[in-house]
Amino acid sequence: MGIIMLEAVLYLALNIYHEARNEPISGQIAVAEVTLNRVDSPYYPDTVKGVVLQSGKKSCAFSWTCDGKSDKPYEKEAWRKSVRIAETMFDAYMEDARVTVVGDQALFYHASYVKPYWLSDVSKIKKIGRHIFYGRKG
Repeated sequence: MGIIMLEAVLYLALNIYHEARNEPISGQIAVAEVTLNRVDSPYYPDTVKGVVLQSGKKSCAFSWTCDGKSDKPYEKEAWRKSVRIAETMFDAYMEDARVTVVGDQALFYHASYVKPYWLSDVSKIKKIGRHIFYGRKG
C-alpha cells in the first residue's frame, strides 16, 4: 500500500472512529461514504486528509478535529474496527466498486440531538443510528 493510500486509510479510520465508533456498522460505513463523497465533490478538498481536516471561518468539517481534545484513538477494539472499515471502503472506492448505505449524493450528516444552521440547504436521505444523512437540494 502506497503512502497516499496509507494516509487516506488513516484519516478515514480516524473519522469513522471519532464520528461513529458507537454507531451500527451501517452508520460507520455511511460516515466513510460521506467522507469519500466529499473527496469526489468539487466543493471539498480532493484528498481524504484534506476533507477530514477542512476548516472554515466558523467551524471545522468534523468537530473532533478542532475540539481541543486528543485525536489519538483510545478504544482499541473500536479503533481496529474503524481501520478495517476504512480499508474496505477505500479499497472499494479505488476500484470504483463502492459499498453504499446512503448513496453517492450524501455529503452531510449530523447527530440527531443537534440542529445545524445548514438544514434548509439540504435534503434528508436517511437516518442511521443517531446520525441523519443529507444531500444537496436540487
